[in-house]
Amino acid sequence: MPTDQERHDQGMAVRREVLSDAHVDRAMSAATALTADWQDFITRVAWGDVWSRPGLDRRSRSIAVLSSLIAHGHHEELAMHLRAALRNGLTVDEIREVILQSAVYSGVPAANTAFRIATEVLGDAVADGDAS
Repeated sequence: MPTDQERHDQGMAVRREVLSDAHVDRAMSAATALTADWQDFITRVAWGDVWSRPGLDRRSRSIAVLSSLIAHGHHEELAMHLRAALRNGLTVDEIREVILQSAVYSGVPAANTAFRIATEVLGDAVADGDAS
């Protein structure tokens, strides 16, 4: 069984690959005495344990995350994970399909908000015709 430090190291590597060094550096530098344990927890558990599992590739994990964030209305996290989905190889067309699929199961208002956020986050990719 891996040690907490090994889980943290694995989680930090995955977190940086998925979210970008700049994002992780901002999150870590913003950590306070109140939030330091939280940063360690999400790095070890979310990124070191779950995102590092072999059962799904990162594209599939991104689809699952986007769907869940849309369904639960976690808009700030949705914006971050839209960027991550691109880093994980999803195309703008595939993201569109995830949002459309979510409309059926999570509701039209949830999808409407997701499309608004996606337009803000993916604006350059959509405007440049990079829908592939």
